Amino acid sequence: MNHSVSLRRLFLGLVVLGLACAVYTVRQPLMMSAPTCLAGRWHGCLDTENGVLLTMLAGLPLAALMVWTLSRRRGTTWRLSLAEVGLVYGTLPLVWLTLLPGPGAGVVPGRVSLVPLRDVVTMGSIGIGGNLLLFAALGCFAPVRFAALASVPRVLALGAACSVLVETAQFVLRLDRVSSVDDVLLNAAGAALAAAASRPWWRGP
Repeated sequence: MNHSVSLRRLFLGLVVLGLACAVYTVRQPLMMSAPTCLAGRWHGCLDTENGVLLTMLAGLPLAALMVWTLSRRRGTTWRLSLAEVGLVYGTLPLVWLTLLPGPGAGVVPGRVSLVPLRDVVTMGSIGIGGNLLLFAALGCFAPVRFAALASVPRVLALGAACSVLVETAQFVLRLDRVSSVDDVLLNAAGAALAAAASRPWWRGP
């Protein structure tokens, strides 16, 4: 069997398995937002975490179609097309989640936590997992698409820089969120781990 075909099937299999596990785990909270999202109402759908995640999952077939279209029209490999779509589609919705305002937005002053590892113990498994996933798509696909980023330390630095921008936005916009150094550490670590996992696909066969 062709080596590129084997890598493609392995990669797609891992993606499908990961998505299936994620959907099964959070199926009940996601379905709570389904009626509102299906009705096309902004409030209760795209301004809630469950609604954004449900919309993101529902749009996966469209993202797959876009990968196929880009690959066919431009004559590029599926790997580059997947990297371009995955980079955007897997990052922007999660960044949107981090910028959703809390109940005290605009009233509560910005809060900053600069002591490393102090907030990790209070995040819980969902908080830690979410922070690791925030820039995972960036870390996974950026080295595939851009040769200059084909390095785990560079992706680590990129993830940290993007995370600092997000945390700064949370503070400046007074979104009733805590801008924590632990978020930056976890975001950067997630990007680096994803980059290491996607290393076999950094260069074409």
